[in-house]
Amino acid sequence: MAKSKATWDGFSLKPRREMPQGLWMRCPTCEHMLYKNSVVDNLNVCPDCQHHFRVDSNTRIAQLVDEGTFQEVAEELSSSDPLKFTFRGTQYKDRIDADAAKTGFNEAMRVGKAFVKGRGIALAVMEPEFLMGSMGSVVGEKFCLAAEIAIAQSLPLVVVSCSGGARMHEGVVSLGQMAKTSAAIARLDKAGGMFISVLADPTTGGVTASFAMLGDVIIAEPKALIGFAGPRTIYQTIKIELPEGFQRSEFLLDHGFVDTIVHRKDLRSEIARLIDYCGKEKN
Repeated sequence: MAKSKATWDGFSLKPRREMPQGLWMRCPTCEHMLYKNSVVDNLNVCPDCQHHFRVDSNTRIAQLVDEGTFQEVAEELSSSDPLKFTFRGTQYKDRIDADAAKTGFNEAMRVGKAFVKGRGIALAVMEPEFLMGSMGSVVGEKFCLAAEIAIAQSLPLVVVSCSGGARMHEGVVSLGQMAKTSAAIARLDKAGGMFISVLADPTTGGVTASFAMLGDVIIAEPKALIGFAGPRTIYQTIKIELPEGFQRSEFLLDHGFVDTIVHRKDLRSEIARLIDYCGKEKN
C-alpha cells in the first residue's frame, strides 16, 4: 500500500527570517519599545515620554552647533598614569587605550570654537563613553584651554557636562582639577566673559562640585541626574532612600540650583537668545 505524502495547509515551511539587530530600543522611563531611527530623528529623545537619552560628543556637537563650524583643538592630548593605577585587575593605561579605541577620542572632553545660529562661541563638550566623562588631568587642562580661548577672543564659553565626576584613577591629581577649572572660570569672569553651563544626565561628583555649577546661566536638560554623590552611594553610606525626584533637574530648579530647564530641541535657540540678551555676540 502506497504511503500518503505529508501535506501542509497554509503556513510556510520556509525558515523564519531573523529580525535585524539594533532596530528597536526600550525607553527606560516609559518602557515603550521604540523604533531607533525615530528616536535619532527626534534628537535622541523618546517621542512618547520625552526621556532624553544620553548622547556621545559627536552627536551633541552636531545637534548644538551650526553644521561644519566646530574647530577642535588639543585633540591629541591624552592622560598619563601617574599612580600606576590598577582596578579589578585592569590597569588604568589599558582602560584609556580601550576607551580611545571605542570612542575614537583621546579623552573625555573635546574643546574648540564653533557657531550657534551664527553666534561665535568657545565650546567644551564631555564624552560620556570615555570613562563615563570623568575628569582627570587632561579634562581639566582642556577645560582651561577653552576658557582661555573665550578670554583671548572675547567669546562666550558654552560647556556641556555629562560626567561621573572626578576620575579616581588619578587620585589627588584629579581632585586638583576642581580648583584649577574653578580658577579658570574666575579669570573668565574677571575678563567680563560669559559662561553658559549645560547639564546633561548625569552630571555628578567633582564636576558638579566645580565648574558645572559656576555658570552665569545654568541650563539643565529635563530629568537629568545632577548631584555630588549619586542615590546609590548615598543609600550605601547612610541607608536612607532619597525622595522621589531628588537630584533631578526639576528638583534643583525648585530649590534654586539651576536657572532653567530646556528641552533638547530648544537648546540651540536658548543659547543663542542668552548670548544676544547678555550682549556677548561676536561673529
